Amino acid sequence: MQFNDYNQKALNDIYKNAHIALQSISDLLPAVDDEDIKKELQEEYEGYEKIIGNISTFMAENGIEPQDVNPFKKAMLWSSIKMKTMINNSKNQVAEMMINGTVMGINELTAMKNESKNLNDEILSLLEDLLTLEEEYEQRLKKFL
Repeated sequence: MQFNDYNQKALNDIYKNAHIALQSISDLLPAVDDEDIKKELQEEYEGYEKIIGNISTFMAENGIEPQDVNPFKKAMLWSSIKMKTMINNSKNQVAEMMINGTVMGINELTAMKNESKNLNDEILSLLEDLLTLEEEYEQRLKKFL
């Protein structure tokens, strides 16, 4: 199936959203001491991996090359996480950082969904799957505040 530029950009934005979440958890996990929140982050990591797998499969089946997250953005994310956890790696701090990132992802996906009148149904479904996952994770993380 051939997708227009709008659908390809949306699909790549969905992919990047999930990829940033995965990268954040990966950067954060080594600094986490609390076993309960560490377990939560590992479960979230698995959820994001699964959804990235679904998105990647869809992209491959439709000849769309995934665009990686900007390396500068990755470096800024990594340094921000390292700085904040060096100062305070309590479960409250970790949960707050993850909630803030998750809410940014939710906002981005919600805006995309609200503008989705030209979005392919399958891409919209992937967007909604990720949005549902992130909303669930936001609620789960609140218990650590």
